[in-house]
Amino acid sequence: MKALVLEQKDELSLRDFPAIDHAEQTLGPRDVRIKLHTVGICGSDVHYYTHGRIGPFVVEAPMILGHEASGTVIEVGDEVATLAVGDRVCMEPGIPDPNSRATRLGMYNVDPAVRFWATPPVHGILRPTCVHPEAFTFRLPDTVSFAEAAMVEPLAVGVHAATKARVKPGDVGVVLGAGPIGLVTALSALAAGCARVYVTDIAEPKLEIAAALSPAIVPVRAEGDALVSRVHADTDGWGADVVFEATGSPGAAAGVFAPLAPGGCVVMIGGQPEPISYDAGAAMVREARVENIFRYAHAFPRCVAMLGSGAIDVKPLITRTFGFDESVEAFEIAASAPPSDVKMQIELPQ
Repeated sequence: MKALVLEQKDELSLRDFPAIDHAEQTLGPRDVRIKLHTVGICGSDVHYYTHGRIGPFVVEAPMILGHEASGTVIEVGDEVATLAVGDRVCMEPGIPDPNSRATRLGMYNVDPAVRFWATPPVHGILRPTCVHPEAFTFRLPDTVSFAEAAMVEPLAVGVHAATKARVKPGDVGVVLGAGPIGLVTALSALAAGCARVYVTDIAEPKLEIAAALSPAIVPVRAEGDALVSRVHADTDGWGADVVFEATGSPGAAAGVFAPLAPGGCVVMIGGQPEPISYDAGAAMVREARVENIFRYAHAFPRCVAMLGSGAIDVKPLITRTFGFDESVEAFEIAASAPPSDVKMQIELPQ
């Protein structure tokens, strides 16, 4: 089975990977076998490629990349009841221990034993087929394309963030960062009820994409106090009800309370490579609530439903598509962070 393999930091190859062939010979009674169609390139995939690690997760052996995926069911286990051969699906990439305390409490995303695609030492799915549990595989409505379905995984982050923020109808939101996660967070905040969402970034092309997503999105270039001034001017000096930090930048994270209204909520989304500092005094005088998210939980069915109904449209975020044989080139381009690109995807042969 040919796969996109991260051999080590800065080295990718498209080659046969016999270990995966052997591991997937057996289909469990509640598993399905899926022929992959579309796989998105995530920032974490690129980070493993360029740095060889994310925090405590270190690439110590060749690893297949990719975890944002859609495909078609080609085989089902004997006890599978909700899926059939031929179903078009997307897959939640993190599989927890069903007996762990975190899972039993409904917080399966923070289960220390979770096995997440393309997080060392677990292989990802930039390969022709995979075996996956029925419980974490979701049938697609006819109105949702494979490309849109491969966006469910990043969209789930935004939906989880909006859920943790407890967005109310009419809220004013701020999203720091107009990358893929920032933009799906802005869309999720609007779907949850925000009347207006300000989106900041240093890249003008990304702000143009953000502005085109909805008339309720206000792009603001991340320069000096431009964001705080704009938000305060538009809210009679009150501020935003919720601020989402989606840059992973220590500088941005340090200023999360500046545009926040009293009693507002900050949601930390962006992964920080090192410990960060923020103004605890600014949080205190606002009685600010701070939420942190780690991936998502219980979000995939909601995302699929919203894509199916048209409540959220992710198509404008898909800015470039590559063939499977172009996977190495695709990652090289993604690593260069072109300012006009949001989400790059790879299509596998059908």
